Amino acid sequence: MAEVDYKALKNGGFMRQKQKNRFSLRLKTVGGNLTADQLLTITKVSQKYGDGHVHLTSRQGVEIPFVRLEDVEAVKAELKAGGVDTGVCGPRVRTVTACQGSAVCPSGCIDTYSLATEISERYFGRRLPHKFKFGITGCMNNCLKAEENDLGVKGGYTVEWDPKACTLCGVCLKACRDGALSQKDGKIVLDASKCTNCGRCVKACPFGAWNGTPGYLVSFGGTFGNRIAEGERILPIITDRETLFRVADAAVTFFEKNARPSERFRSAIDRVGWDKFRAAIEEAYHG
Repeated sequence: MAEVDYKALKNGGFMRQKQKNRFSLRLKTVGGNLTADQLLTITKVSQKYGDGHVHLTSRQGVEIPFVRLEDVEAVKAELKAGGVDTGVCGPRVRTVTACQGSAVCPSGCIDTYSLATEISERYFGRRLPHKFKFGITGCMNNCLKAEENDLGVKGGYTVEWDPKACTLCGVCLKACRDGALSQKDGKIVLDASKCTNCGRCVKACPFGAWNGTPGYLVSFGGTFGNRIAEGERILPIITDRETLFRVADAAVTFFEKNARPSERFRSAIDRVGWDKFRAAIEEAYHG
């Protein structure tokens, strides 16, 4: 009997269970979305090759437990025929997570799913010194907890007041939770130093007197595993995807070049130095 390459199986999403030669198969998802047809395929495969149940992971993933070693190839083939890809484990870019964003949620400032898809296509499965997680949340409600990720993206707005449309009703002042707005001499005054780019003024104004431009607030170095650390913001809000991806590329490249094997992104930054990391990110930001 040929020797089983358990490492290769794990890298392909087949994680060993405590039961001998049984695997929990991690599937690929993007932003927590699956089609109804994909769900039907997963159901059939689970019933045929597993024990009839699936597990929803903490990162919007789906796993099929109790897959037998001898069924691995058949499972992959039937999933692929049904439009479902297997996931990854090990030192790679993992599943990209996202909330529903502006396409569905009234609070959303950015289209999270399209961004998650683009990030996944660009980075998913890329081999790195350790696992690397992207997380995207659509607004300051932060349902996806962006700062828990190695690279987190939070949606926000840069805002501009239109005095011609404003009736000075005061709704925006009440909506602002950060004390960034005040009314003086018949004008609404924005204190940029207090503004968090939440966009609540834009969402609340009944007259369209606040114009909001969607943007991305990026955090780096979050980790909530064995070590807990909140991701750090070192850049102002980014208003275009070209700049966002230059910054993301710089972060991933820094990790790739500077981290030791099995060293998380945050630990690598702390060891090498935040000044060096900040310089690399700011260079990418400025193009």
